[in-house]
Amino acid sequence: MSETRLNLVIVIGSIRKGRTGDTVASWMKEAAAKHDQFDIEIVDMAENPPPLILTDDAPPELAGTTSKLAAADAFIIVTPEYNHSFPASIKSLIDWHYTEWRAKPVGFVSYGGHACGLRAVEALRLVLAEMHAVTIRDCVSFGIYSGNGFDDEGRPADAEGAETAAKVMLDQLGWWAAALSEARSKTPYEVQF
Repeated sequence: MSETRLNLVIVIGSIRKGRTGDTVASWMKEAAAKHDQFDIEIVDMAENPPPLILTDDAPPELAGTTSKLAAADAFIIVTPEYNHSFPASIKSLIDWHYTEWRAKPVGFVSYGGHACGLRAVEALRLVLAEMHAVTIRDCVSFGIYSGNGFDDEGRPADAEGAETAAKVMLDQLGWWAAALSEARSKTPYEVQF
């Protein structure tokens, strides 16, 4: 493991009232802190939802979010699955921030019904490939509505399985984050149009 600390941004994708995303993100932050490779920041889109209508200039209220995303070496997107895909709030965040994702790894923690949010993850992989991000193969997923969710203290029902999955993903995320951070410092990543 690299001795260099990496900036990890955990994005809470749902902005719905009564959401589970903040519970899942809080648990993920604890798991990432145990990994001891990352300085961790949470971007909660419910606190500052990006506008759904794109304009030529980013609104000033996105400046704080933009600076956090720009400073990140890696991301984890915590997403529910809505209608076989991810919420519009995540797509809006991605669309407002094109360059901030470039040549950086993205891990996923998903939740939902029978598919445990994995259809949202697969749809996000396509969008993030267009942003020139590197998505991590292994992810963490929870079947919130099928008995594989969280208890009243915010702990996963299957704590051992969740921690094992998180460690695998964080190991991969850390490797990619260190490699891409070093590569970006040596040669700026440029996109040709």
